[in-house]
Amino acid sequence: MFNTHPIQSVSRKDAFPENVPGPFYVNTQCIICSLCHELAPDVFRISEDETSFYVYAQPSTAEQLAAAEEALECCPMEAIVRDEND
Repeated sequence: MFNTHPIQSVSRKDAFPENVPGPFYVNTQCIICSLCHELAPDVFRISEDETSFYVYAQPSTAEQLAAAEEALECCPMEAIVRDEND
């Protein structure tokens, strides 16, 4: 069941440290629903302690980029962010 708490404003400082550098990252709003991994398995992985997903690899192909953007749009907690400045 999804978290029903309101989505809070978060910033890059709220990103999980496992995220690789680059524009996409997952922040502390992640509820481990696994949708991101289902949509973009080459980009998102679950952490070793299985408490969150993170960006394992930034998209490197048009297909991976489209999948990562779809995951961002579909994330129920808006935990996936694309930093346009990166």
